[in-house]
Amino acid sequence: MISGPSPPFISFLLKNNQMYKSHSSSCTVECFHCPSLYCTLLIYMLIFLHLFIYLFIYFFFRWKLNGTEINLRSGAHYSLSGGNLRISHLNKDQDAGTYQCLASNSFGTIVSREASLTFAYLENFKTHRRSSVSVREGQGVVLLCGPPSHSGDLTFSWIFNEYPTFVKQDTRRFISQETGNLYIAKVEPSDVGNYTCVVTNTVTKTRVQGPPTPLPKIEVQFPEVVHVAKGSTVKLECFALGNPVPSINWRRMDGVPFPRKVDMRKASDVLEIPYFQQEDAGTYECVAENSRGMNTVKGKLSFYAPPQLTDKPQDVQKLIDDSLVWECKATGKPKPSYRWMKNGENLESTERIQVANGVLSISRLTLSDTGMYQCVAGNKHGEVYSNAELPVAPDFSHNQLRSQTLVKVGGDVLIECKPKMSPWGVIAWRKGSEPLRESSRVSILDNGNLRIWNVTKSDAGLYTCVARNQFGVASSTGTVTVKEPTIITTQPSTLDVTVGESVVLPCQVSHDPSLELKFTWFFNEQLIHFGSHVRNDLQVSQTIHGDIMVRNIQLRHAGKYTCAVQTKVDSISIAVDLVVRGPPAPPTSIHVEEMTDTTGSLSWRPGPDNHSPITAYTIQARTPFSLGWQAVTTVPEVVGGHRLTATVIDLSPWVEYEFRVLASNTIGTGEPSKPSKQARTKGTSPKVTPANVSGGGGSRSELVITWEPVPEELQNGPGFGYVVAFRPHGATGWMQAAVPSAEASRYIFKNESIQPFSPFHVKVGVYNNFGEGPFGPVTTIYSAEEEPGRAPTRVRAKSLSASEVEVLWKALPWNASKKRVLGYELRYWSRSEKEDTASLQRTVGNQTSTIIHGLRGSTTYYITVRAYNTAGTGPPSTTVNVTTKKPPPSQPPVKVMWNTSNSKIILNWEQVKALENESEITGYKVLYKNRHSRPNIIETNTTSVELALPTDEDYIIQIKPFGEGGEGSSSRQITIPRIPGQWRAS
Repeated sequence: MISGPSPPFISFLLKNNQMYKSHSSSCTVECFHCPSLYCTLLIYMLIFLHLFIYLFIYFFFRWKLNGTEINLRSGAHYSLSGGNLRISHLNKDQDAGTYQCLASNSFGTIVSREASLTFAYLENFKTHRRSSVSVREGQGVVLLCGPPSHSGDLTFSWIFNEYPTFVKQDTRRFISQETGNLYIAKVEPSDVGNYTCVVTNTVTKTRVQGPPTPLPKIEVQFPEVVHVAKGSTVKLECFALGNPVPSINWRRMDGVPFPRKVDMRKASDVLEIPYFQQEDAGTYECVAENSRGMNTVKGKLSFYAPPQLTDKPQDVQKLIDDSLVWECKATGKPKPSYRWMKNGENLESTERIQVANGVLSISRLTLSDTGMYQCVAGNKHGEVYSNAELPVAPDFSHNQLRSQTLVKVGGDVLIECKPKMSPWGVIAWRKGSEPLRESSRVSILDNGNLRIWNVTKSDAGLYTCVARNQFGVASSTGTVTVKEPTIITTQPSTLDVTVGESVVLPCQVSHDPSLELKFTWFFNEQLIHFGSHVRNDLQVSQTIHGDIMVRNIQLRHAGKYTCAVQTKVDSISIAVDLVVRGPPAPPTSIHVEEMTDTTGSLSWRPGPDNHSPITAYTIQARTPFSLGWQAVTTVPEVVGGHRLTATVIDLSPWVEYEFRVLASNTIGTGEPSKPSKQARTKGTSPKVTPANVSGGGGSRSELVITWEPVPEELQNGPGFGYVVAFRPHGATGWMQAAVPSAEASRYIFKNESIQPFSPFHVKVGVYNNFGEGPFGPVTTIYSAEEEPGRAPTRVRAKSLSASEVEVLWKALPWNASKKRVLGYELRYWSRSEKEDTASLQRTVGNQTSTIIHGLRGSTTYYITVRAYNTAGTGPPSTTVNVTTKKPPPSQPPVKVMWNTSNSKIILNWEQVKALENESEITGYKVLYKNRHSRPNIIETNTTSVELALPTDEDYIIQIKPFGEGGEGSSSRQITIPRIPGQWRAS
């Protein structure tokens, strides 16, 4: 079918030149696309001339892959050829990535820009068959290529029906080299057939064919914004579909005409702009037009530029402590950012080093600042590098030779020569004014230092070190002085001492008289601090000549004492071994071999005898019941130093024992051993009866028997208890009761037939699981008695003061009715209290009066009296009441005046007035004492008193008012000194 005319339809595409290589200021790295993974890739490296070509042979090269340094070895996968990196048997997964080379020499290190290595490939089309599409004659159509996955640049062509018939481009047909699509502006009958897209990889030269395409649907794409690098060539593709075939024209939207570099004669389907510049940026329009109409499409070209250096840092030579400023400038779009590197490492701002906006400033230069520096300017489109070197001429200003070097005859000396210079140069030496001649004794080391072995007097003199590099020469001079050696004349020795003694350790020397000696002593390699107690409580003092005295020597002070003598020229030392004799060390391995009920067999091993043979052993024991360690009896009674076993006797049955052993020699007894493991003696029937058997009291018809329990260590075995035997006085048979508790201390026998206060014979025995023990002696105990049956009579009470009441009564008669009276119990309570809360006070014996203290003044109290014994209290007496007197005055005497005259002390004070609720004042008590006597009291009913006292002593005086309510508050304490004087107030 033939279609009618149609307006143009535009496809707008960008074709931008691409470079598969990366250029560096310090090395050039080509990025090759290899058709095979086993080809060999050689990366060439070129070093700039300003890196001192004459030093090229001293360069050291390294390479990094993805930031990690590559291990370079000859014949390996990665190897160096000069400075070039050779990669053998390429591996796509292992070798693809970003490479960077580093070049180093004595000046420092610089790094290259990064270079990318990628692998070109072209896969096959995945779709093997495409469906047919019908197109009307006269219509436009786009046949899509859809290239397969690939890496590297591609070219596209189309086969019509069969190879080698290729589609030729003309005004009606166009093949996009950006997408591979085939555009036919107006389909004619001759266009019918199969179309096959052919894709070729320009790197690998491989070619693949897509499946035949039977006129698919039309699809158009074009970019709105295209970013173009400065200096590159950009191509804009524009093709329109329509009938009649449209014509193509180009124009800029800002109206600016195309420059001469754009060939408008070729600008039909493709507009090519070479060497793109800032002024070429803008919006471009493609206009497609035929007789049926017009169509347009717009695209914007955006300009960008990788960084390009305009100002570069230059090599500079500086002195130590100078300041350095380098500036780096670059152009680019976007505006470049800057960073600085030293010897291949990024520099960060510090106190001395400042990095900001392309400017590097370093204050107070040091030798460590020398090296290779690089300014790196970069934006998102790339980086550029610039190199500069900071060298240092030889300089001794901070490292002069020592003005004088002292050395002993026969010694070795090292004279250091450490100039500051970069790069490192040549070091030479002079002695006096002549060049120094090296020999078997004299040698200039690789680092420039001078060493002389086996020094003689002739080696003394003036030495000069001369340093030179290509930036200058400098020298420094020092003197070598030769001295006589120091020799210790005391011979090494071993000294024997006894604990507690003191000893002098000698250290005598001969030396060069012009040198000052310094003595230092060490004990077992630890420095001794004189004048203080050091570790192990070592007490030492130093003599004038270097000897030391060690006082009160103990065993821990044995060891090696070293005397070290030092001068400015040499040092020497000598050691003295000190042997300390003392009591033996503790025995070890204390073992209990066997235990009976009263014996234990022990064995042990001797400890060190501390240089004096062991003469005897002492055995000690302890139990949970003993007060610490106690000496024990042994067989043999004296354990000689040659014995390592003994038997301990007179032990208590069924008791856990620990044992320890002490060793003795002629010097003394040593520290005890560690305790043995606990061991228990065997059990036996008990042998000890309870002590202090007594009793009495209790309730009616009871016989109370008490005793002191037998201590656990005397119970002789488990299951310990008591057997209580008792009988009425005059009876022949015994009644017995078992008390199966070792802690029990009483037994109560209750029987209604027991008469009050009846005598019984009582004895207490013991037993345990091993059998019965003996009974204790017989004692007499009375059964419980009855409480008194009558109340006291003629009870009276009278107030003595505000806090005291005296109570009197008639005693009950003693009789043989077994209702004994042991004393009397008083109960008293105030009117505001209940009798249930009454306070108690007891008397003992046949007392018929007592005084109750601590009462409240002006208060009425109620009082009863009862007789009591062990059975309890009898009935109460008739209740009596009494009211206490008013409280004594609460105000103390004030305005106390005193004077001394004719061995008298005269006191005066102001009258104290009692308050309404206080008792009247009937007089005053004057208390006086000196510092060595007891207080004396004088009473007076006036407000003055004369004391006939010596005036040559100090006195302390207090005054209290009193009345029927008792003593009132005391005046403050008054001190009267021994010196007589006038009236004084206190």
